[in-house]
Amino acid sequence: MKKKASRKVIAVGQLAPDFKAATPEGKVVSLKESLGKVTLIDFWASWCEPCREENPTVVALYNELHSKGLNIISISLDKDASKWKEAIAKDQLTWTQVSNLKEMKDPIALQYGVNQIPTTFVLDATGKVVAIDLYGDDLKDKIKELLNIK
Repeated sequence: MKKKASRKVIAVGQLAPDFKAATPEGKVVSLKESLGKVTLIDFWASWCEPCREENPTVVALYNELHSKGLNIISISLDKDASKWKEAIAKDQLTWTQVSNLKEMKDPIALQYGVNQIPTTFVLDATGKVVAIDLYGDDLKDKIKELLNIK
């Protein structure tokens, strides 16, 4: 008897599963090569208003903390490549962006159990999930704590 593929749900304390996907330029990147001292995995889409409202906060966070060890990899749940690329440019998202252009059926979203966006996963230097769905000041405080910044 074949077992049905079950949707994985990632919990705090687990290692984040590796994944590969293409950037807007078509380069395939993996989570492993994007890991830093602290990595934020950010699921979003150009059509998601709450995601777009959160983007300026994430941009400020990246600009402030990237040089201190913060990496971000964003997974877009878009279907339309041109709208995705337009949103990246408009919101000035300068870190690694990937998408399979399959909306909510994105294999990475399914692998991580993501069924709504925005969704974030904060990983420590070893790739272990230390927080899920933090935003704004809570996200900044957690990342600063992990980077030992007062």
